[in-house]
Amino acid sequence: MKIVILDALTFGETSLSEFFKLGDVDIFQTTSPQQTQERITDANVIVTNKVVISEAHISNAPALKLICVAATGMNNVDLQAAKKRDVLVKNVSGYSTDSVIQHTFSMLFYLLAHSKYYDNYVKEGYYAKSPIFTDVSHPFFEVKGKKWGIIGLGEIGLGVAKVAKTFGAEICYFSTSGKNHNQDYKQVELDELLKTSHIVTIHAPLNEKTLNLLDYEQLLICRDGAVVLNLGRGGIINEEAVAKVVDEKNIYFGLDVLKSEPMEKNHPLLHVKNIDNLYITPHIAWASIEAREKLIAGVIENIKLFTSR
Repeated sequence: MKIVILDALTFGETSLSEFFKLGDVDIFQTTSPQQTQERITDANVIVTNKVVISEAHISNAPALKLICVAATGMNNVDLQAAKKRDVLVKNVSGYSTDSVIQHTFSMLFYLLAHSKYYDNYVKEGYYAKSPIFTDVSHPFFEVKGKKWGIIGLGEIGLGVAKVAKTFGAEICYFSTSGKNHNQDYKQVELDELLKTSHIVTIHAPLNEKTLNLLDYEQLLICRDGAVVLNLGRGGIINEEAVAKVVDEKNIYFGLDVLKSEPMEKNHPLLHVKNIDNLYITPHIAWASIEAREKLIAGVIENIKLFTSR
């Protein structure tokens, strides 16, 4: 069995040695659209994280039997074309839940506690010159007793809700599908969530209902001093609107996902004036050491299950 791994660089230092017990393995650190077809033509199994596998790729890979998506979302594979060719497509779900939950709170506390300002305040020598023992110039609030609105109450959203509750937050949520009715937390409409929440976190998939769900008008109704975090998918928040609102209103934004990844070189968010209210990480919430190990183990298991059929 020939296995081709197309974008191993996304797994970092995570060991891929188990793949070699399953067949002949070609490992590519990255694969451009121009290189994809040549690399998969003779493959029986493709492993891809973000490399797009189109109908043309599938049609011109006659030996292909299995596409392993090293992620939960499978939007980078033409699923209809795969089904037509009787090529099985398998993903891995749940591997990054704890990692994303942890990064949600990491982003929140970085913004909420003004960590960048206070770190620089000390390291640049201002604290050493201070006439008092502290600095309260950048006030922050406690999570306890504050309203926390969650957009998308799936597995990750529920995990965030449970941790937030231990901090004493009052939880409400908006169901993007309209089908999620959780009895443990208060369900509200989107406008109410945005108007009343001190903290808003997004853990929803990107689809026709969530594309630009938070646009300029929605962001303007957020309360003063609110923290808005997107750890779902890029495109749920209109990034041009964020770039505008962050300079117009006292709102803090944390984004781990963007509509186009990697970030565009001249992205509007790179030109905002109020940079201390904006925190962007390069789609790393999923990528703890443990999560990547679970991911690779899940891909290996998918290949084993396929070969044992």
